[in-house]
Amino acid sequence: MLVKNSVRGIVAGLLALGVTATPAHAEQSSEPRLLGATVIPSDLTADGTLVGSLSGIDYDAASGEYLLVTDDRSEQDPARFFRAEIDVDASGVHGVDVTTAHLLRQPNGATYPNRDDFVSEPCPDPRAACARNGSVDPESIRLDPRTGDVWWTTEGERVVNGDHVVLQNPQVRVSDPDGTTVRALPTPRTLHMSASETGPRRNLTFEGLTFTPNGRVVTAMEGPLYQDGPVPTADEGAVVRFTVTTRHGTQLAQYGYPLEPLFAAPEPADGTADQGVSEILADPEQPGSYIVVERAYVAGSGNKVRLYRATTARATDISGVPAIPGMDRAPRLMAKELLVDLDDLDLAAAGLDHVDNIEGVTWGPELESGERTLLLISDDNFSESQETQLIALAVD
Repeated sequence: MLVKNSVRGIVAGLLALGVTATPAHAEQSSEPRLLGATVIPSDLTADGTLVGSLSGIDYDAASGEYLLVTDDRSEQDPARFFRAEIDVDASGVHGVDVTTAHLLRQPNGATYPNRDDFVSEPCPDPRAACARNGSVDPESIRLDPRTGDVWWTTEGERVVNGDHVVLQNPQVRVSDPDGTTVRALPTPRTLHMSASETGPRRNLTFEGLTFTPNGRVVTAMEGPLYQDGPVPTADEGAVVRFTVTTRHGTQLAQYGYPLEPLFAAPEPADGTADQGVSEILADPEQPGSYIVVERAYVAGSGNKVRLYRATTARATDISGVPAIPGMDRAPRLMAKELLVDLDDLDLAAAGLDHVDNIEGVTWGPELESGERTLLLISDDNFSESQETQLIALAVD
């Protein structure tokens, strides 16, 4: 079985580092079925801003609207999120209407500056004002079911070039419904950026965000910390950290999630290749259970997107473990099982000839069959060679 074999590979890799990793076994579940898909035009605008590079999606059950966030670092237009109406039912996806754009703003009402302006000056202290009010890289978005506020993650920044150092921690921020930031959660010390090779790698930080049924906040790193080992290769996977906090940011637990190896070796050998967690979504009926999106791109082979069901039920809390390689005790990783490989779905029947860079996932409305809809959205990186895909699944 793919999952068991790949986890064995991760365990073997950790054993080589002097670590015993013991992932548990998750229960089997039925495979989701494809309802339909559509492609959002690359030239679509809302309130004068470009709709694209969508990295997160969430459903507002009260209004029936969806929230979409772009990871535009104020380069095309100011950092922003959108509200949209998506017509999806048991017979497919019938349309996407992006209705409004909301600029993400600093507490003083100013928009966030673009990345180039932010990194042009050194900023070595992640707690400095330049970091708090600097550029943002939004990746995930969730509507607070209690307050209606908008929660989102920013990946931070890490530039280390001689004396020119820019360090900005990844962070969860909370905005009012219109987009003005009202507060930010403290980032756990383990996940602080550093000028040395400890902490997060650049652009491999808070890619996932979700609320648990009891209101806790869970973030997922896209890739491993420096001290937790190398990024995945075709031979070995990696371990990334999921962090559970209170709604005020107090860390409650941290778990290791076993990330798959690359599905193929890049061609040429030095070509681009990456594998990471691009989003997580809590199961509303099973505490500690999550849908995890693993997204990969390999030069010469393209994209692969797989959804896993993972659980923290028997996983070891590693919040007190500063580094996985060489640690003395044996962590039990989160259990996982393959829910669906999107390549196994009949995407052609839905009008897609491939799966693109899926970065967002949300539960949608319930169907008359009792199934829940699960909506996925891709990030086109504002690239002419990519597209913004919306894919709808039905989950038992």
